[in-house]
Amino acid sequence: LSSGEKDLVVIGSGPGGYVAAIKAAQLGMLTVCIEKYPTFGGTCLNVGCIPSK
Repeated sequence: LSSGEKDLVVIGSGPGGYVAAIKAAQLGMLTVCIEKYPTFGGTCLNVGCIPSK
């Protein structure tokens, strides 16, 4: 994670988090999204609701 000022820090990259980070970046905000797992999308997308084979 680079140091310096950011306009928005999104904690968690579930369905709401990654969409918020993308939209903020599209609007010109310097944005960072922090996620503890190696993939974005949250539990439902990666291991929960949607079957993954």
